[in-house]
Amino acid sequence: MLKILEWLNERAKDIASVFLGMMFLTFIVQIVFRYVLNLPLDWTLELCLTLWLWVVFWGTAFVMEDQDHVRFDIFYHSHGEKGRRILTFIYSACIVAAFVISLPATISYVTFYKIKKSMTMGIRLDYVFSVYLIFAVAIILQYSLRCWRVATGQPFEAQSFYAIQIAPSEAASLSETKAS
Repeated sequence: MLKILEWLNERAKDIASVFLGMMFLTFIVQIVFRYVLNLPLDWTLELCLTLWLWVVFWGTAFVMEDQDHVRFDIFYHSHGEKGRRILTFIYSACIVAAFVISLPATISYVTFYKIKKSMTMGIRLDYVFSVYLIFAVAIILQYSLRCWRVATGQPFEAQSFYAIQIAPSEAASLSETKAS
């Protein structure tokens, strides 16, 4: 299971890298056509904006680690481990509740956009904004997992959202297997 999650995490990073690369190439095409050839292209701006939207939500959902998120560290670290566990559970539960409550309206809004297309490229807008649904579901799962880790006494700080907890005996046998 650990290998599968590692592989999926690497593919998520690959997808984000491809989006960034496509965005950069589109930006270069835009510059060349506008300032060198004096033939401005409309589709390049739209593609850059769409790719940026996907990079931000995809990256936040699957690439960013917990320690990369913004939080009130001074208040958080002024408490002991028990206090940090309580605070973590509270903020994680609030995030899960907010996203779960907003999910039906979000689905309705995104699916409503199937009737509209982008101005220059003609891409259905429900496809463009579907990345937000992916993001919302990933956030619900991540913070539900965080609540579970806190409630069951597992480590919960500065870990990958997708980390699997391995018992020390399993970790030792895993490192022995890799060494041989």
